[in-house]
Amino acid sequence: MYFTLAPLITFKMSLFIILTLQPLPTLSLSPCRTSCGSIAINYPFGIDDGCGAPQFRHMLNCSTELFFLTPSGGYKVQHIDYEKKTMIIYDPAMSTCSILQPHHDFVMSDIQSVTIPPTPDTVFALLNCSIDSPVLNHYKNLCFNFSGHSCDELYGACNAFRVFHLLTNSSPPCCFTEYDTVKFMSMNILDCSHYTTVINTDSLMGIAPLDWVYGIKLSYSVPETGCERCSQSGGTCGYDTETEGMTCLCSSFTNYTRECAGGSLTAGDHRSSHCPWTFFNVAILLVLSSLLVI
Repeated sequence: MYFTLAPLITFKMSLFIILTLQPLPTLSLSPCRTSCGSIAINYPFGIDDGCGAPQFRHMLNCSTELFFLTPSGGYKVQHIDYEKKTMIIYDPAMSTCSILQPHHDFVMSDIQSVTIPPTPDTVFALLNCSIDSPVLNHYKNLCFNFSGHSCDELYGACNAFRVFHLLTNSSPPCCFTEYDTVKFMSMNILDCSHYTTVINTDSLMGIAPLDWVYGIKLSYSVPETGCERCSQSGGTCGYDTETEGMTCLCSSFTNYTRECAGGSLTAGDHRSSHCPWTFFNVAILLVLSSLLVI
């Protein structure tokens, strides 16, 4: 029994070719967190930079709870409905029917006002307004009653707001209005001491203020970037943190421009797509190794 050189060279060359053409298996670990507490984080949102759609970049923060970040502060996210494309947030420092708190403004960035504005059925109630308030004079057309409710009802039913009536022995002016009013005029300009927000106002006919749902409902749209194609291939939709161009995140170290698998598409980095070794590859190695011994 002896070894010949030719089979050994053939084996080494074949092994080199197979290892070169056949990459190692990839990890399926996504670099994006998919939940915060009990709230699922799906496209177009993302907690980690580079995840989700770039239009919503840096809008969410996850500590122990999920918060929606605006120039005026962080607002607790209570629910995200991915079918209806709505998000309900709550301001812990906002006055409600049961608690009166110091006033502050609700401010959104310009891009937030366009990409995820408050819904039409979110009403801002401006309370304890001065008789000189713009919404009671030149801009009084911005105020309205919703679902048959009036300011007097709000002052009379809520313990927190009843204090205004006690101080003046009458119901001070108030205004039910839309987000655009507080978007363009601060609380100081509006000359109202407090505000609260109510959602789902279209369904509050005959419902007392104590049973209203207080918060802010936001609506958003999902950008058409080919995310469905990426998701169907097992990837997570994201974006390049420098160019904000769409990428398909296939693992913690591999990105593609559209979808995971195959390598037929241009990769977002220098790594190609990965597939596991097959039984056929192993069989070839066994056959080649048997040629070593003659």
